[in-house]
Amino acid sequence: MTAHFDFAPLFPPGLPAPSARWTGLAKYSFVGGNNDSEQVPVDDLIAAVDAVLRREGRNLATYGLAHGPQGYLPLRQFLSAKLKRDAGIVCAVDDLLIVSGSLQALDLVNHTLLARGDTVIVEQETYQGALNRLTRLGVNTVGIPLDGEGLRIDALASALADLKSRGIRPKYIYTIPTVQNPTGSIMPESRRAELLRLAAEYGVPIFEDDCYADLVWSGKRPPAIHAMSDKGGVIHIGSFSKSIAPALRVGFIVAPWEVMSRMLALKTDAGSGALEQMVLAEYCRSHFSTHVPALTRVLRTKLDTLMEALNEQFGTAAEFEEPKGGIFLWVKLPDHVDTLKLYQAALAAGVSINPGPEWSTSKGRSGPRLRLCFASPTHQQIREGVAALAEVCRKEFGVPARIANVERARG
Repeated sequence: MTAHFDFAPLFPPGLPAPSARWTGLAKYSFVGGNNDSEQVPVDDLIAAVDAVLRREGRNLATYGLAHGPQGYLPLRQFLSAKLKRDAGIVCAVDDLLIVSGSLQALDLVNHTLLARGDTVIVEQETYQGALNRLTRLGVNTVGIPLDGEGLRIDALASALADLKSRGIRPKYIYTIPTVQNPTGSIMPESRRAELLRLAAEYGVPIFEDDCYADLVWSGKRPPAIHAMSDKGGVIHIGSFSKSIAPALRVGFIVAPWEVMSRMLALKTDAGSGALEQMVLAEYCRSHFSTHVPALTRVLRTKLDTLMEALNEQFGTAAEFEEPKGGIFLWVKLPDHVDTLKLYQAALAAGVSINPGPEWSTSKGRSGPRLRLCFASPTHQQIREGVAALAEVCRKEFGVPARIANVERARG
């Protein structure tokens, strides 16, 4: 038998914990940011691939398609026009950087601005990917409570004053103002103005993550914080993951050149995938404005199914506020339910959930909370999955005490 080479002594300190082997999606998967597979515009994407490759395919022989390190020019042109129309952001193509999904955007912003021991301000419930990266970098996070309209300005003001009194200037305020992840709230324009005023007063930039902003039920969104700033102290990121398809891995950053030039020096991948950029530019020019409203209508019906299933199976044991868009529902179970433990038991029963503590700076408050993605499962899978989750929750924690399954069993 061949001796096994031991790599462990060669690993440098500070590596993240090892990943588990992929074992596939659960039968009822409510995790991650996966979208509705039936809404991926396959036929139109095929047509876009064919058209753009026939016209420009030989440009793949040149790094960056000879359009420079900031990305495929027609895609940046589309984004420049879209951001002005939808979010009020006035930016030139040279203010945009195409990246490999919003996760690379997070990495580039963080590595440009942060050093170990720095402090940043985040929303108390926020994107797990952002929290994990900050922890890995050794950065201190200050979580600001949310209400139904997003980040609470009074709590932010108190936190900034407290930090200043201790000689600490946060490196940025990270916010997801338009369809917040995981709560689904939308920060109104007046609060965005207050946030900008407060950030300017303390000399702290705002890091605006707008990855879910296309998926608003009403079809109307407030102007981006970036659009409202006259000081230029806002970095804005977005993505095509939720509007078109997450596996494409295409996102973007809007930033002043002072910051953009530093991020370009850190983006050492020789450019994000060119074919994806070419296809998206070709597709979006003709179809984006009709595709997104159709997708949003489908997602809204799935949310309705999820909320109905939760009310049927859990009754008052499951509390939630109806989100104003997006693909997630943030649910609170009774205080004694530990969703980290529920996650394990539910997974054994074929149901995957995101436990609340992974999405929060307040582990105690988020203990009984969970995030459910309703975009990927079918309506039937949503109903069956919620019923299975309720059964697990009853067995493990005694809630809900009475569910529809019990009544049916007695009959």
